[in-house]
Amino acid sequence: MTTSRVAVVTGAARGIGAATALRLAKDGYAVAVVDLDESACADSVAAIEAAGGRAIGVGIDVSKADQVEAGVTRIADELGAPVVLVNNAGVIRDNLLFKMTEEDWDTVMNVHLRGAFLMSRACQGYMTKAGFGRIVNLSSSSAQGNRGQANYSAAKAGLQGFTKTLALELGKFGVTSNAVAPGFIQTDMTRSTAERLGVPFEDFIKHSASQIPVQRVGQPEDIAAMISFLCSEESGFVSGQVIYVAGGPLD
Repeated sequence: MTTSRVAVVTGAARGIGAATALRLAKDGYAVAVVDLDESACADSVAAIEAAGGRAIGVGIDVSKADQVEAGVTRIADELGAPVVLVNNAGVIRDNLLFKMTEEDWDTVMNVHLRGAFLMSRACQGYMTKAGFGRIVNLSSSSAQGNRGQANYSAAKAGLQGFTKTLALELGKFGVTSNAVAPGFIQTDMTRSTAERLGVPFEDFIKHSASQIPVQRVGQPEDIAAMISFLCSEESGFVSGQVIYVAGGPLD
C-alpha cells in the first residue's frame, strides 16, 4: 500500500474509533481523526504522530450536511483524497419504548444513519475517482434486538442494509463496503450501559464475559484488527458483508 492513501475515522477521539485510527496509521494511512469536538481528537492525533504517522483532527457533527462537506473538503486539502472511510461515530440514548422520547430516537438515528450516509456521500467521489475505496460501517450485535435499545438496534440494523446497498452501487468502481458488528466491547459506551442498569462496571464485565464463548469481553483493538483487514488491498473480494466480532456465535 502506498503511504499517500488517506483514511477517515469518525468518532475517533476514544474507544473503538481511537483504536482504529491508531491501527490504520500503523498500516500506513494518513488519518483524519474526526469527532464532534475537534479538541477531543488531540490525544489520538498525538499518539499517531508519536508513532511516526501523519494525522489531523477535524471537528465534524456528522449529522450536519454542511459540516460534513466542509470537513471532508478540508481533509482532502490537508491530507489528500480520502479513500478509506470508517463510519464509527455513535451515541446511545437507551430507554424502554414507552419511556423513549422522540429526541432520543432522532438523535440516535441522525448520528448513526444520517451520519454514515452524509460521510459516505461526501467521500465516495474521491474513492471512485481513485478506483479504490473502502467503506466500513460500525453496526452492532444489538442489530438483532436488545431490550432498552429500540433506537440503537434499529439504527444498527439500518446500517447493515445501507452497507449492502453501497456494495452493489460502488463495487464496479473498486470500492468495497462492509459492516463490522461488535459484541460486548469494553468502552465508555458499555460503561454507560452498566450505569443505566445500576450495575458496577467490573461486575458487568465479569458477567458479560461468562456469557461469551471465548470467556472474555472484547477490546477496541479487537475491532480495529478486523477493520484493518477490511480496509486492506487483500480484502478486495469481500464486500457487502456484515461481520460479527463477538467472541463466538450469537444466539
